[in-house]
Amino acid sequence: MNMFKWVEKMINDEETKALPILSFPSVQLLFVTVRELVSDSNLQALGMKMLADKYEMPASVSFMDLSVEAEAFGSKTVYAADEVPTILGSVVSSQKEADALRVPELGEGRTGICIEGVRKAMKLITDRPVFAGCIGPYSLAGRLMNVNEVMMYCYEEPNMVHTVLRKATDFLIKYILEYKKIGAQGVVLAEPLAGMLSPGLMQEFSSDYVKEIVQKTQDKNFIVIYHNCGSDANRLTEEIKSTGCIAYHFGDAVDMKEMLMKMPPDCLVMGNVSPSKVFRNGTPRMARIATIKVLESCRGHKNFMISSGCDIPPLTEFDNIDAFFETVKSFNYKNILMDMIT
Repeated sequence: MNMFKWVEKMINDEETKALPILSFPSVQLLFVTVRELVSDSNLQALGMKMLADKYEMPASVSFMDLSVEAEAFGSKTVYAADEVPTILGSVVSSQKEADALRVPELGEGRTGICIEGVRKAMKLITDRPVFAGCIGPYSLAGRLMNVNEVMMYCYEEPNMVHTVLRKATDFLIKYILEYKKIGAQGVVLAEPLAGMLSPGLMQEFSSDYVKEIVQKTQDKNFIVIYHNCGSDANRLTEEIKSTGCIAYHFGDAVDMKEMLMKMPPDCLVMGNVSPSKVFRNGTPRMARIATIKVLESCRGHKNFMISSGCDIPPLTEFDNIDAFFETVKSFNYKNILMDMIT
């Protein structure tokens, strides 16, 4: 599949498409825990297929589990029955430890499970692109060095941070290329931690490394979708654009209309109904109101694709997800009727 053509088709389609980061709620359809899901490639593939059958989405998106790669590097992972795994502590706090940090082989930890999950999902989902998921280089470095300490290290120990980033980037390139090798049509690269940096630091410690990943992986058959749900993403658009991605995904902390005005019109720009306030903790009525508010705000931007602001939590009520999709469908239907009478 020519994914550049797919992006072009999404932009030029008269109807607004809906592509939320929807994967973890599949635990409710499978009657399993999150811990079981993240540890089993068969469950991951089945979950993606069940959601693809349930909702009319232009692509299928894999799981946004930002602990996978850090765990493969040796970080301690905390599992819970109904929550996405998280990383505890750090494995690098000195230049010596950074130099000694071993780059894992593909398949270590749960990386092999995730690769197999996408490979199996592609056997089941054949009517739309399948996107894998992975963490971004700075967000990975933050988990290896402690997310609360890494920004300080950027100022005080920049060489140490670059050492870790070099190893993280080299691994991520191999990891993404493996997804590409098995036939995935793209990857959602999550770099939320970079949204806390100043423009200069973001360029040096995140965007330059993401750009390298994009240059070595993205082509007409495989795209990189950049995700940043940081609250300061609106002031970092130049650094974000420098990555060279063909699609971008933003969180609910920013004004989506403002982001669209700053981003290239020939790139897909996605977001940003709140996954926590609206999807997880809201009601169907709140979901409808929030969805129509974003749709109306972004009207006129053909390259806009409505989505959740980040991954939708596992135990989100499907009534809220249904309301989101129904609102998008009604919005498109209303626009068609308006065109007919004007």
